[in-house]
Amino acid sequence: MDTIALGSDHAGFEYKQMLAQWLRDNGYEVRDFGTHSPASVDYPDFVHPLAEAITSGELERGILVCGSANGVCITANKHRGVRAAIAWEPELASLARQHNDANILCVPARFISEENARIIANQFLTTAFEGGRHQTRVSKIDG
Repeated sequence: MDTIALGSDHAGFEYKQMLAQWLRDNGYEVRDFGTHSPASVDYPDFVHPLAEAITSGELERGILVCGSANGVCITANKHRGVRAAIAWEPELASLARQHNDANILCVPARFISEENARIIANQFLTTAFEGGRHQTRVSKIDG
């Protein structure tokens, strides 16, 4: 059973809670890095520990949720080995996996429906990296 890292700021809290239940209902284990309420917080406090779990190999994939997904994505991508991608459409989640081997999905809660968030998460979790010519490019990301 796969364990998915899950984190959010206050703007993404409700979607994080919804996605956590959806993930469990679909056979995934969830490691919740917080936040644990809708009270205002600083997203790096939750993103950095989640990204470290990916970087260390403790966990393979994660989902971060905030209002626009920009802040969490920028923060996660500061970690070597993290390839975080924002997706507001299912096809973007698929392409992030197929072409970029993205290991963290960043969801913009203020711009998509809960149903679309679930569809996007499903695309991210069920799409494989294509490798091949894309592997050469991905190998150059960390510098």
